Amino acid sequence: MDWFFLISAGLCEIAGVAAIARFNEQKNFLNGLFLILGFGTSFFFLTLALETISMGTAYAVWTGIGTVGSTIFGIFFLKEPAGWKRVLFIAMIISATIGLKFLPS
Repeated sequence: MDWFFLISAGLCEIAGVAAIARFNEQKNFLNGLFLILGFGTSFFFLTLALETISMGTAYAVWTGIGTVGSTIFGIFFLKEPAGWKRVLFIAMIISATIGLKFLPS
């Protein structure tokens, strides 16, 4: 269940970043609420995951999911560039995140 919480925290982090993009386009209460809910829920799930996963591993995985997910979101929905270097470094983040899963926590 701990890894489910951690992955949920990462997905909520992506939602929070997506809400930042929406809030920058149109500053209104609803977009601000989505922003706060996205990051708030992310921290909540991260806190639950930290009960059994070491802080270093959990933080690295959480930020990795958030970074990769936000970058992919930007490429597909915000028309950000997707050059080969960017894809290479995304792959490196993913491989490091998976590698941390196999370390003892």
